[in-house]
Amino acid sequence: MIRILFICHGNICRSPMAEFVMKKLVRDAGAEDRFEIASAATSREEIGNPVYPPAKAELARHGISCKGHAARQMTRADYDYFDYLVAMEPYNIRNMLRICPDPEGKMRLLLSFAGSDAGIDDPWYTGRFEEVYRQIETGCRAMLENEFGIRPGR
Repeated sequence: MIRILFICHGNICRSPMAEFVMKKLVRDAGAEDRFEIASAATSREEIGNPVYPPAKAELARHGISCKGHAARQMTRADYDYFDYLVAMEPYNIRNMLRICPDPEGKMRLLLSFAGSDAGIDDPWYTGRFEEVYRQIETGCRAMLENEFGIRPGR
């Protein structure tokens, strides 16, 4: 079982979008039984809150439900449990390292799987939910293809 935890600041926009996009991609590829996918925040600001409505609407535009999601904060135990801790931007990694060290090199930026060192800007501030969705889908597809050899359908 490959365990992936997507992480952003509040766990109401980018990381749950990545969680549910990746779940759809692995389901479409028939690889659901190989993965456990979740998301978390580095902050405590949004704990218990659902996906932010514009992020939820963007997922819905692509036929993806995020029903039942409640924001939670990353813990030290997550480091031991998950194989990949995938951040949306460098700021997230800095905050992740405040929660726990990364001796095994599990912490990576999502777009690094697509060969980029760019971060994904927080749409809570920018309002660019469609752009963020495209970046997240690009990163998730690249992770599946380049890291696991899985080519999800379009």
